[in-house]
Amino acid sequence: MTQTPADRSGHAPQGGQPGQSGQPGQAGQPGQAGASGEEHVVVVGPDGQPVGAVPVSALQGMGLEGVDAGRDLEQEDERNLTDLVEQPAKVMRIGSMVKQLLEEVKAAPLDEASRARLADIHASSVKELEAGLAPELVEELRRLSLPFAEGTTPSESELRIAQAQLVGWLEGLFHGIQTAIYAQQMAARAQLEQARRALPAGRPQPGGPGGPGAPGPEGPGSPSGSGGMYL
Repeated sequence: MTQTPADRSGHAPQGGQPGQSGQPGQAGQPGQAGASGEEHVVVVGPDGQPVGAVPVSALQGMGLEGVDAGRDLEQEDERNLTDLVEQPAKVMRIGSMVKQLLEEVKAAPLDEASRARLADIHASSVKELEAGLAPELVEELRRLSLPFAEGTTPSESELRIAQAQLVGWLEGLFHGIQTAIYAQQMAARAQLEQARRALPAGRPQPGGPGGPGAPGPEGPGSPSGSGGMYL
């Protein structure tokens, strides 16, 4: 008579019963909270599809707890840029006009009436710019743009210097705004890449190798596989 392992040990073998620690629990199932109840942050790709979930503790360990604070700073920078140039379209129109006038002054000689007219246009351009800029920029522009001498018509050299100074100042303003916007875009892109790197390793992305939507293995009879035998 052959004895079973239960007869030799004196105890019945323990079977895997549901609810015991030997069976996998529900903590590993997607879409449910773990045993510790820790929250996860869902990372969304450029296509709008969720790429994966990252534990909050991992984000804090990587120093990403200041993402919200960084976003607030970016919004504050955007507000500052908007305040600096309250009417950007108007400022750009005036800048294009002043630049064109500078080219005209360089191209042809001006008589006294033309020089007087150009001096009036320069003064009115500065006044219109002040209406579309923040007070800080208005004060800076007033300090830099010196008025012409009263009672006399400015010479061509004086007009060229004044026009070139105004064009250079406006180009510097536009360049600074473009640089600030580009820096904000690069900071947002860096935050997105850093959040992607914090994803758990081994989790395939949609459309990637082994992920949902990936092409399956090709069989012997597939069109792209090796050719079969000729009949």
